[in-house]
Amino acid sequence: MSGPTYDRKEQFQQIQSGLLPGEQIVAVYDAIGTGTGFIGLTDRRVIVQDRSFVGKKFAITSIPYSKITSVSVVSNKSWGGSFFSTGAIAVHVGTHSYEVEFRGADKAHHVHNVILHHIS
Repeated sequence: MSGPTYDRKEQFQQIQSGLLPGEQIVAVYDAIGTGTGFIGLTDRRVIVQDRSFVGKKFAITSIPYSKITSVSVVSNKSWGGSFFSTGAIAVHVGTHSYEVEFRGADKAHHVHNVILHHIS
């Protein structure tokens, strides 16, 4: 079995520094666009860096899989192509949604499937 996948080593190390005892990283992916800096997936939770706060503040938010109500594939076009023709997902926690856009549909597909596996 291969180790965790990640885009940027410093983001991986940031997630690694906050792990709980026995927790394992699955993947850490850089996000593009405004708001989210990166998303990390562990065997216990989703970790999102949110840069949308006023005054150049940011937050690292941990979301236990048990609190996620659904995960969506986000697209700004019609569903004429494949299910994962887009590189964005949304993680829904109660009434709040965290939208994350990636460089490539393969990363969105991986994140979606890992989350779906844990919430199903």
